Amino acid sequence: MLVKNSSTGDVKRPQFGTRFLTDPRQVFQHNAWDNVEWTDEQEAAAKKKVLEHSQPLPPEKQEEYNSRANEYWNEFYTIHENRFFKDRHWLFTEFPELAPQCSLNHESHLDASGTEESQEQSREHATYRILEVGCGVGNTVFPILKTNNDPGLFVYCCDFSSTAVELVKSNPEYDPGRCYAFVHDLSDVEANYPIPDETLDVIVLIFVLSALHPKKMQASISRLARLLKPGGVMLLRDYGRYDMAQLRFKKGRCLSENFYVRGDGTQVYFFTQDELHELFTEAKLEKVQNLVDRRLQVNRGKQLTMYRVWIQCKYRKAPVQPPETKGCDRGENPPGLNVNYS
Repeated sequence: MLVKNSSTGDVKRPQFGTRFLTDPRQVFQHNAWDNVEWTDEQEAAAKKKVLEHSQPLPPEKQEEYNSRANEYWNEFYTIHENRFFKDRHWLFTEFPELAPQCSLNHESHLDASGTEESQEQSREHATYRILEVGCGVGNTVFPILKTNNDPGLFVYCCDFSSTAVELVKSNPEYDPGRCYAFVHDLSDVEANYPIPDETLDVIVLIFVLSALHPKKMQASISRLARLLKPGGVMLLRDYGRYDMAQLRFKKGRCLSENFYVRGDGTQVYFFTQDELHELFTEAKLEKVQNLVDRRLQVNRGKQLTMYRVWIQCKYRKAPVQPPETKGCDRGENPPGLNVNYS
């Protein structure tokens, strides 16, 4: 199950599906095909199309979209509420770090009474802590809470949109004893998280980093990395370069190179593997996984083919290494220990 090589060195994607298109004549037999490789001609055509529509909007128009970003996202969730996205049950196949087996056998003293004091105690006594950034209306958070019944689990979730956070809190499945939703602007690195540094086991970013201005991405990832405990992992899935969504943008939608504004005012960037690798390693995180997921989706009714390109990453904060005892590897005595062998 091979994927395209990159300088990041990954060539296999073990978790993804196994439906491969070997005969192009069979393309409309299924709704989707896995790990579809592009021809050189197809990639060249995609590059040409992006270049044709890459003239950026005037600076004053770009500033308008940036300054009103919060307003656009609130409008998006006001209109769509919880009807736009489906729950991401594929999460536990792609990111087993979110599943119960990764956090079992933890004793718990979590209090589900819902008072402010009990919520604080729940956060303090949790033994496995997850933060989802850009939680939307909870399509990642609620599957985690339903699937992972580890009594020591506590899930933080935040979003730029106050409307989205209110929708999460009003969901009947929202449990203040196991979850805390709050409003936060990922791009504002001076804003404090209600989470101490080096306390999180997992940080999840699902199609959220691409909504930031490219110039703000590095500082945002570096700030998040401080929240991870040694050995903690950051999980990302986001749009890849030449995804169908990028190729559909027309002239007048480009803000800067590979960065666009949608018709509803929300913004989106399309990554390469190398760009994401640089962002994470600059934040002092070590690569575990950096893969391209190329999928061919099919509309059999309309006889249409749609090429999706997503990138999936896992990067870990280095675990604390036990201190070496100086001289022991040469057969010498540790400091303070005198042994008489005579």
